Amino acid sequence: MAAGRILVATQLSSLFPSSNAPSIALQTSRRNVNVAATIPIADADLHPEHASFTSIVHAQHIGSVLVRVIHGGLIVELVSLSTQVPPIRFVFPVPVLSAPAVFTCAEQELHLLAVTVTGSLYRLVLPTTSTTLLWHDQVAPNWCREYIIKSVADFSGSIVQVQGLHCVAVGLRNGSLLRIEAERIGDDTCDDLWSETLNQPKSFLGAFTSYLPGLQSGASTAPEILSVASHPQPTELGHVWTLSRDRTLRVWTAKSGCVASKTLLGGSTSDPLDADPRNLLRIRSGGANDESTFAIAFTPTSADPRSGGYFQVFDSTGDHLRELHTVECSTASAHCHLQDFISNDGVLYALWERQGSSMMERTPLNLGISNASGDTIWETYNYGEETDLTPAYLDELLRSPGSLTEKFMEAIMRPGLFSPLTIRTALEQYIDACLSLPGPTPPELTTSYPTVVEHIAAVVGCTVNLVKDPHTGAVQYDHYWSALKRDWEGFVARCREVERSARWPLALYAGQSRDDIIMVERERVGILAKEDLPIAVHRHLSDSLAVDSHFAVLDIAWTLCDKIGPELLRNVESRVVDVLHQEVAFSIVDILGDQAQRLHFKDGLDDGTQNWIITRLQESEDLDRDTRIILDLVAGFDPEVKREEDEVELLLPPALSEWRVALSAAYVSTSVHARYDICIALMVLLFFLADDLREWDQSLLEEVFAIFRGLAMLRRAARRPAAARAYDHRSSEDAASTDEMIARMDNMQVSRNHSRFAPTFSLVHRLMAQSGEYNQLPSSAHHFLDTTGLLQSTSPAHVTHFEVQFCDCLRNLGYPEVAQEMLAWLPRTPAVVFVTAQLCIILGRADDAASMMEKVAGNFGPDSGLTFEDAEALASVLPAKALYDSDFSFYLEASAIFGSSGLTQHETSFLRLAISVAPPEADTADLWYGLVRGYIDLSSWEEAYSSIVATPFDSVKRDCISQLVYQMCEQNAVGVLVSLDFAGFGSEVDDALAFKARNTDPRTRPFYSRILYTWYTRRGDHRSAARTMYQRARKLQEISGKPADVISLMEDQLESYLLAINSLSLLEQKNAWIVVQAPPSNVKDFEASADRYPRKRRKLAQNLPLSTSGHSSEIIDLEDLRFEYTLLSTRLRLIRRDSTLLTAPDALLSPSLIILRLGQANQFEFAMTTARALDVDMSELFAALAGQCMRLSRSPNAVLQEDTSDWLLTDNVSSWPGSPADRGWRYLKLALERHDGPDTDYRYSKAALEAILSHDISSPPPPWLIHTLEDHHHEYLIRTSLRFDILESALEHTLSLIRKVDSKLSRAPPKTSCSTWLPYTLIDQVLVAVAAQDDLSSRGQALRRELQMEISNRVKRMQKISRFSQ
Repeated sequence: MAAGRILVATQLSSLFPSSNAPSIALQTSRRNVNVAATIPIADADLHPEHASFTSIVHAQHIGSVLVRVIHGGLIVELVSLSTQVPPIRFVFPVPVLSAPAVFTCAEQELHLLAVTVTGSLYRLVLPTTSTTLLWHDQVAPNWCREYIIKSVADFSGSIVQVQGLHCVAVGLRNGSLLRIEAERIGDDTCDDLWSETLNQPKSFLGAFTSYLPGLQSGASTAPEILSVASHPQPTELGHVWTLSRDRTLRVWTAKSGCVASKTLLGGSTSDPLDADPRNLLRIRSGGANDESTFAIAFTPTSADPRSGGYFQVFDSTGDHLRELHTVECSTASAHCHLQDFISNDGVLYALWERQGSSMMERTPLNLGISNASGDTIWETYNYGEETDLTPAYLDELLRSPGSLTEKFMEAIMRPGLFSPLTIRTALEQYIDACLSLPGPTPPELTTSYPTVVEHIAAVVGCTVNLVKDPHTGAVQYDHYWSALKRDWEGFVARCREVERSARWPLALYAGQSRDDIIMVERERVGILAKEDLPIAVHRHLSDSLAVDSHFAVLDIAWTLCDKIGPELLRNVESRVVDVLHQEVAFSIVDILGDQAQRLHFKDGLDDGTQNWIITRLQESEDLDRDTRIILDLVAGFDPEVKREEDEVELLLPPALSEWRVALSAAYVSTSVHARYDICIALMVLLFFLADDLREWDQSLLEEVFAIFRGLAMLRRAARRPAAARAYDHRSSEDAASTDEMIARMDNMQVSRNHSRFAPTFSLVHRLMAQSGEYNQLPSSAHHFLDTTGLLQSTSPAHVTHFEVQFCDCLRNLGYPEVAQEMLAWLPRTPAVVFVTAQLCIILGRADDAASMMEKVAGNFGPDSGLTFEDAEALASVLPAKALYDSDFSFYLEASAIFGSSGLTQHETSFLRLAISVAPPEADTADLWYGLVRGYIDLSSWEEAYSSIVATPFDSVKRDCISQLVYQMCEQNAVGVLVSLDFAGFGSEVDDALAFKARNTDPRTRPFYSRILYTWYTRRGDHRSAARTMYQRARKLQEISGKPADVISLMEDQLESYLLAINSLSLLEQKNAWIVVQAPPSNVKDFEASADRYPRKRRKLAQNLPLSTSGHSSEIIDLEDLRFEYTLLSTRLRLIRRDSTLLTAPDALLSPSLIILRLGQANQFEFAMTTARALDVDMSELFAALAGQCMRLSRSPNAVLQEDTSDWLLTDNVSSWPGSPADRGWRYLKLALERHDGPDTDYRYSKAALEAILSHDISSPPPPWLIHTLEDHHHEYLIRTSLRFDILESALEHTLSLIRKVDSKLSRAPPKTSCSTWLPYTLIDQVLVAVAAQDDLSSRGQALRRELQMEISNRVKRMQKISRFSQ
């Protein structure tokens, strides 16, 4: 049984999303082009993104480049199959004719030549100097050149054959051939220079050869040309061969036009070929003479049930056509349509379309042999067995447990089944169909979704509603599920229909290597690869073909699978999977016997079938050997393949191509599927022989289960799509370079796509891409399967390091869910537990991860008890790639793992464990620091404090104290902070808080000044607490904020002053002081003011030791604090009353000005209290109060309309009897009694008197005011009367003064009588002033006489007393 070949393909939309390809719009020099008329009628079966024509060009420096014509010929796309360069699209103004071609030029340029339906020949010159950029590199100025064809006006139905850089042939619909040759290829400044030659199918030489035997010409009619061919490049032969609908093959030369023609076998004008252009003609050189030229033409026979047609080989050397032989097609090609064929290295390859899918055949072809005899042997190649989502398969799928939506989604998104373009197209069709339904539109249809998966899950079935039976009211769940299933089946049917169109074959091409055959479909590109042995055996078994004798037991097992039916087969598979997901606690023999008994396995087989199977098994000479052969088949790799791979790696550098990797991934999927089916068949056989397995080798049975486990894991990985988030870094780099690439192509009119989509790969593709290597198939697929090591395990109870590394690789790639699913197959060895713990960290199960890590810690050290396999597996997944010498080292590693994931709680937990088991010689300073730091980050304040106390390292204590204090303040844990003892660390806490209090904004949280105040207060250090609040008040005073913030700042200052006052008040009076640095001169506000008595503060002789500012220090006592508090509170009251004061802050600088403003605001009571506290003179305040009383006496209504709530309308004053004027004078009297006296020298009474006299000299002052001044300042009354020119009052006060002195004289003893004194000078001034008054009143005259008499009597009395005293 020889291994054959298999088709392997990958979808282009999964590798190169259309949204990621930049589009360049080309312009035309033609005028008045009717674009709508040139666009052909769209094929309903052809999606715009599906190619209608393709070609491939190979070059050593750029690899393989695929040319695709899409969107009905409007867009030509270039795709690099050998590099990572993104595709590029050229949007033509009108559709292009089949078929554009690409050629390389001197390894520096790539020329794309295309002819449009309007007769324009385009040459696009693209750069290829950079293999990493290719056509995205900077282009030349004249990169797009257009030539307008003049010989022909109608190009409808024409076919283009680009012979090379210098020649283009166009087969016209009327049978003529237009030849366009370049006389000069343009450059950056000039265009191409072309010449045109139009040849008719009948030429002179053609007419002459018609008379020669064997060289008959075709019919006189000239039907349209279906196929045009030329010799493959590079060549100097400029001939062109055409095949017309009348089955006539013609040869055209550049000079003579049509020089020969030949009607194909069975040709008749009454039986023309189909009008659709196809690849029916190929030209090759070779045979016995390398200079010979051969034409291979295909004639279809659609009505023949035996084959699809035949090939005719013609010798075309010397401008003649001589038929050599005919090659009959195979019976497998019957009712198929030939899409393309090629001759490569003596082999003829044919690509057929068979019921919408691709089929390839090949046969040996010797071009130089004439009239070859014998039957033609064709080898037929198809794709490997693929899952088809038929309704029957879907019904089978829904029988397994699980969600209906999840099952359908998993089937639809299986890699390789439907392309992303297919799914998107089917989704759009489904949405359009739903929108066309009557009724309201479901919101799911108009909602945007981040991923296609979410979009499908939300949209499909959105029109299905759960309804109730109109008669019974019961909820009709069955109807709902049936309708939902139908909706999903309808969506799957749409996907199948679009995918069928996408897989329509188009062309065949020879690859760069000798045996490479590339097949192109509308939306896929594949190759013809060698079958490995499992695929070949699987194909033979599936097609009921004979297999080699050493696979006889496998043939029996395969037959047994057919006999038991799909349901029992599925149950066997399910039972084996369940067993492998559990810990193997019993022998495999017992497990198989128990499961076979539970399934009643043999009950599903009749006796005849059982006897037949037993008889066939007895024919085996060694059942153990045959079973091992099957295991070698499913788990082994061809050694020749491996040797070939090693040789290739030495000779050729690895090619980095996503397309090649995707092909390898598809091949791996096919091979794994075949191996899995074979292994399932072996499992079914073991279930059948469950009663006889005790005689078997137990290790063999364990190996069967182990290999099945590996295949099941690989099968799951092959069926799992890779999430976009794990796409490797090349995608992000490509996306990041888009702007740069577009900037380089500005002159190409690139239309930028704003939305970009990551390619959609399978998980196997991601894994294979990690190696960055590729070799020919199947070597690359085998290399990947071999490196995974999943098929090297020998027992399901053990785990190899390959299996664990495979799961860990999935985790590192960003697929934790898949890794978790794979780990579920493995027993919980230490390595599996370790990887599972890391997965739990990613999945957010940190507690479970920590528990697992603690269990793994017991496997290190000399007494771990690990087996060699477990130790090797564990070492392979540890970060150090080696076992740790103790649990201490592992605890450190575990702590680092949790720390890197931001799981501080578990990081500190393992640090604590590491410290607990640390050896004596280990340096644990960093561990203690990390432990304390972790507790701080976790806000575990008590634990952090305990760790600081417990650590033996003073440096750690010093470093961590401040961090702990700051974090507790940041986290608003001040209560806990002040409750901790901090024995021995109090100074560190003081310094930390003081530093923050000095250097942070006192308005921002946390308020370190308040915290420090609380800290000092709780410890009884009231002086430090007062100093802290005083410094905070000063910092607030220095802040210059917006006017709206001034009030809040002043409130904070008041609070600080008040707290400082409270703290100092707790000290003894003699100790109620603090020492602070003297503020700079620019922040002293009222202290240097000249209009008040400055408060003297004691200056220290020297600076404090900790002072670094250079300012002297000063002592602030309790009175200073109270003074500043009172002053600030007064300012705040005024600002709240009149906010305009904020714009004139200097008006509130002096205390006297503040008192004055209070008086002006009628705040007399508050002003007096404040002035008394600030020790400010209140003369002006009492003068203002006296003025208000005068106004009350004259116009009380005007005064009452003002704000007098602070003095006249208080509860106390309002209760007094009398008029408002009476109450006002009484208030003034009482105020003077409280605040005026000998200590003030009655200056407030004097000020009130002067204010009264100044206000209205005609109004007599209140008698009580006069009496007060007469009792204490009689002379002042006299002088004031003189100053205000009130002579009668001056006379009265003088008389009163003399009489008062005389009364004292009469009561005094004689010896002291001479001590009495009168201001005679002042009395003389009064008399002089009165004498100078001409209009003195009669009362004044009387008072003057009376005064003169009193003075005379006084003088006489004093003389008499003087004589008696002598």
